[in-house]
Amino acid sequence: MENYIVSARKYRPLNFESVVGQKALTQTLQNAIRQNHLAHAYLFCGPRGVGKTTCARIFAKTINCLNPSSGHDACNECESCRAFNEGRSFNIHELDAASNNSVEDIRSLIDQVRIPPQIGKYSVYIIDEVHMLSTGAFNALLKTLEEPPSYAIFILATTEKHKVLPTILSRCQVYDFARITIADTIAHLQHVAQQEGVNASEEALNVVAQKADGGMRDALSIFDQLVSFCGNTITYERTIEVLNVLDSDYYFRMVDFALAHDVTGAMLLLNEVLQKGFDAGNFTTGLAQHLRDVLVAKDPQTITLLETADTIRRHYAAQAQHCSPQWLFAALDILNTCDINYRTAKNKRLTVELALIRMTQLGVQAAAPTTAAPIQNTQNTQKTQNTHNTPNTPNIQSAQSAPNPPSVPKMPTTPPLPKAPSLSAIPKIPNLNGVGTSPVAAPAVPTPQPTAPAAAPQNNPFTIDRFNDAWAGLKTYFGKEDSRLRNVVSFYQPVLHNQQSATLELPNQWELEEVKKALPRIHAYLHQQLKNDQLTLTLKVAQYTHEQKAFTAEERYKVMLEENATLNTLKEQFALQID
Repeated sequence: MENYIVSARKYRPLNFESVVGQKALTQTLQNAIRQNHLAHAYLFCGPRGVGKTTCARIFAKTINCLNPSSGHDACNECESCRAFNEGRSFNIHELDAASNNSVEDIRSLIDQVRIPPQIGKYSVYIIDEVHMLSTGAFNALLKTLEEPPSYAIFILATTEKHKVLPTILSRCQVYDFARITIADTIAHLQHVAQQEGVNASEEALNVVAQKADGGMRDALSIFDQLVSFCGNTITYERTIEVLNVLDSDYYFRMVDFALAHDVTGAMLLLNEVLQKGFDAGNFTTGLAQHLRDVLVAKDPQTITLLETADTIRRHYAAQAQHCSPQWLFAALDILNTCDINYRTAKNKRLTVELALIRMTQLGVQAAAPTTAAPIQNTQNTQKTQNTHNTPNTPNIQSAQSAPNPPSVPKMPTTPPLPKAPSLSAIPKIPNLNGVGTSPVAAPAVPTPQPTAPAAAPQNNPFTIDRFNDAWAGLKTYFGKEDSRLRNVVSFYQPVLHNQQSATLELPNQWELEEVKKALPRIHAYLHQQLKNDQLTLTLKVAQYTHEQKAFTAEERYKVMLEENATLNTLKEQFALQID
């Protein structure tokens, strides 16, 4: 029985052409070999599993090949290539800096650099995870890395470039490896599946590529795991079962429920997701990502930004036709707010449910005010039709709606009728020389005058306690949507100067701008509560002064003495010492 070799090792690239997703870097290295422009030190950096160590080995093997091909690739037939393939080459040295990170390890490496190669032109030293070297080891490597022998080439590989000393970076040619795209990962997995005789669906490989997050080694490891579970047929359903990934169909169904304003369906779907063991916060994040993809799929120019399979991309495009951009913007804002509040919420499930309810009610809230008015109009038109039409059917309808007419006499339309003649009971005026037209118009002027005293400015005096009570009442005046203003009322208290002015100091300019927007509402509330329209609230940013603190015992005693002079008498009577 042959020893099993994992796909990440079995299908490891052997030349630059077989490297996946790094076309620009491999082309640059090939051109450098072709033009004989080889640097003495390289730094390969990027995420895990994107081909850094693989490219370093291919590069070292190619520059030592005795009979390179026309494309300047290794021939795999000369002694140098065969020694490298069999793992017995003395020209290519690999060092794991994670376990050999001391100064002594680097010094032994420097001693080894002095030995010229036996076969080939160069001695290549590949130091993996170079960021794990200690500061002393980095310093020990500096001189040799800057001026190595002509036959020595260093290739440093790391996943965390920011941890490498700048002095090391300045001595190397830096190559930044990119994450492998989902499309390239799917294509390579399809090639591996074909070589292994495995029938894998494109949707299943898309889940594998997304789970790998740009790393080919991770993708091949997941692929081997699926083969062990599914055999020679890998389906989408079995893939999400093994990887414990939430089916994207849940997101599509949730959006359909939200568009249909189906709160019940949305709640039941969320409960189904939670019963499968998925976290509500992760579901919210995934739904927000789904809505982002739907928004991208609305435009044919941006649909290419979706890194997914073609079948799933078409599904996104189909759902995008039913979603307006305004609805998507509002839904994304709701989910983003839910994600922010989820970390601090005590009832996390309720937080997610409220967000889903708001999503399902987006269209209903906009349509409610517009549908109420037509109903009233139709009722009015039916009443007018019933009064003018005489057939039996309208009479039957009016009889069926009999419970409604009793409410009509209660309306204030009938009481003004007897008052109208009383107000116009000034027909005595026409007896004055027949000047009846002008006096009749005159009563129309005094009628709005009774409302004038209500609009007159008020200037009632008030106490500071009433002012503080009115300010505290703003907490209930501002609703939940004005939580920031409620916090301002809770934490900051204005200073009342007189009956006409007060000052509120805020900690920063941002808070001042927020309160400034609501200042008209604050003024209106305070004027109503205090019966004083002359009061004006002035906003300003507080100026904080840092006082010098007392640190020594003598200084602390002086500060205490300023507050209480009797301490000196107590000190003298009991012969106390300052400690």
